[in-house]
Amino acid sequence: QVQLEESGGGSVQAGGSLRLSCAHSGYTYIWMAWFRQAPGKPREGVAALYRGDDSTYYADSVEGRFTISLDNAENTLYLQMDSLKAEDAAMYYCAADPSVVAGRELVSKEYRYWGQGTQVTVSS
Repeated sequence: QVQLEESGGGSVQAGGSLRLSCAHSGYTYIWMAWFRQAPGKPREGVAALYRGDDSTYYADSVEGRFTISLDNAENTLYLQMDSLKAEDAAMYYCAADPSVVAGRELVSKEYRYWGQGTQVTVSS
């Protein structure tokens, strides 16, 4: 059974940083990603990572500010978020799947396994 557990969310001022963690167990999936969902908005892909060659994918809105990484020894996926903006506030979810269609790396329907989420609040 796959288990994904996010942590690291919190409240930060605009311009600040947070690092989210996703501890995963049960299986090693080759695709892992971060999504977010703000109230009243659809779930949005933020960043994805392909274990096969460590390729990473980012939404345009976070490119250059967020970094996704994986610590295989600790079975933990990270999302380093810098230069946070008010519009980054959302519930952040970790997701995993054994396969993702090329070009759909940041599409939520491609991922079958999800964590419960961790809340990020950004004050301006």
